[in-house]
Amino acid sequence: MSYLEHFKLREQPFRLTPDPAFVYWSKQHSRAKAYMESTIWLADGFVIITGEIGSGKTTLLQSFLEELDDSVVYAVVSQTQLTATEFLQAALTEFGFKPFDKRKVELLDMLNMFLIEQYANDKKVVLIVDEAQNLSLKVLEEIRMLSNIETHKEKVLRIILAGQPELREKLDSPKLKQLAQRVRLRFHLGALDKQDTRTYINHRLKVAGAASEELIAANAIDVIYRYTGGVPRLINTLCDTALLCAFADSKPAVTVDDIMAAVTELDWDEHESNTGVYEQLQQIASRRPGTESHVMRIEVRENGETVSLHTFPPGRIIVGRSPDNEIYIKSKFVSRHHLQFVCDTNRCFIEDLNSTNGVFIGEAQVKKRELASGDVITLGVHELIYTNMGTGALAEAGDEADFGDTHDDVPAVAKQTPVSQKQG
Repeated sequence: MSYLEHFKLREQPFRLTPDPAFVYWSKQHSRAKAYMESTIWLADGFVIITGEIGSGKTTLLQSFLEELDDSVVYAVVSQTQLTATEFLQAALTEFGFKPFDKRKVELLDMLNMFLIEQYANDKKVVLIVDEAQNLSLKVLEEIRMLSNIETHKEKVLRIILAGQPELREKLDSPKLKQLAQRVRLRFHLGALDKQDTRTYINHRLKVAGAASEELIAANAIDVIYRYTGGVPRLINTLCDTALLCAFADSKPAVTVDDIMAAVTELDWDEHESNTGVYEQLQQIASRRPGTESHVMRIEVRENGETVSLHTFPPGRIIVGRSPDNEIYIKSKFVSRHHLQFVCDTNRCFIEDLNSTNGVFIGEAQVKKRELASGDVITLGVHELIYTNMGTGALAEAGDEADFGDTHDDVPAVAKQTPVSQKQG
């Protein structure tokens, strides 16, 4: 019996992968969404959304995208450690182009023609940049220049920048004065307060099918808040672990003792501030590009042809058909959240996330397995080639570790750059 059956739940209430069906609309999340929606009608400035790690930015963006109608065309770029040319390639790939062999001037012309064409067809175009705190000043200036594309009546590209608090500091740089002047709206997502934490937990339990809010005891909420600081991702991690602890002991509900058992299991201390930064959670559920060495590279091939490269630091990498994934593969053979890689500095595991069509290495279907450098994972017509870039592997690989920077025809486009199934 799984813990879902034990607690009479339809699905996991506290999984870490973003799911708009579970979004809890606190006052601040509702306001942030309203700001993003304003870009559809007000095309004359940027909207900036910032928040701490785990504050719900990605879930918020996904919910916003799912509610857009057919009159809106959008691109989401979340791998932001790119040159200006690579950024343009990533955006155009999202819009359905294959721009990998184009020069920058050709990319700009391609984008300009696309925007004018969409405007002529009464379509609104939105560019969303997630993890925007990692954008270089040069790329941010390039984005500002893109916002100047206009017809004789109005701007034709709407832009939303989302990222961690460092984005606010970067935008205050004197070198970005012109971009800062173009910002129409700014909003910062903070942690939930204690009451919102209680409502958030009850909301997710209800969506997952819980018959009673008492599945997690009311007196446990204070303890949850003490150890999570009201950060949604931390709440999810702690509550999910507590449910497993209660299930292991055959308990009908989660008590304070189960919360404390989960805290011990996770090796957490009490939350020291509202920043949401736990070293333990960062190892489990988050990555901060640029602060750690990348330990894994994934080459994505479609029908034998390389279409994108991705490198990542230690952490959890999810692959699937939904745009919220770190590696987004647009294919009917790929599930919304198909598989995950979980890597540290030395080892990497692959795990099937209950996908429809399964995960194969060679001829063997796998549920969970440790990877070896060079393993080829098959997902329908796509192949993922894993390379270990850990400390020991880098010493052996030499210059090959810079693969993404030495191949001009294949840019180092990672998270959120869609890999679309070819049309036959």
